[in-house]
Amino acid sequence: MNLQSIEDEALHLPKEERAKLIQRLVLSLESPTEEELRSDWLLVAQSRAEELDNGSVQAVSGQNVMRRARALTK
Repeated sequence: MNLQSIEDEALHLPKEERAKLIQRLVLSLESPTEEELRSDWLLVAQSRAEELDNGSVQAVSGQNVMRRARALTK
C-alpha cells in the first residue's frame, strides 16, 4: 500500500474517524523515539554528574528525599 492509496482511503472515512486519524498521526510525530528518550536521559545524567563533581549542587540521600516527600503529602 502506498501513500496515495492510504490518502484516498482516509479521505473516504467519516469526519469523526478522519479527526481521530489526524490526532493519532500528529501524536506519533510528537512522541520521542526510545533512542531519543535514552539520549535525553543520558544528557540529564551527565549534567547532574557534572554538577555534583563541580560542587554546584550537593547530593541528598534517598532516605532524606523520602522523608521530605512524606512530609509534603501530610
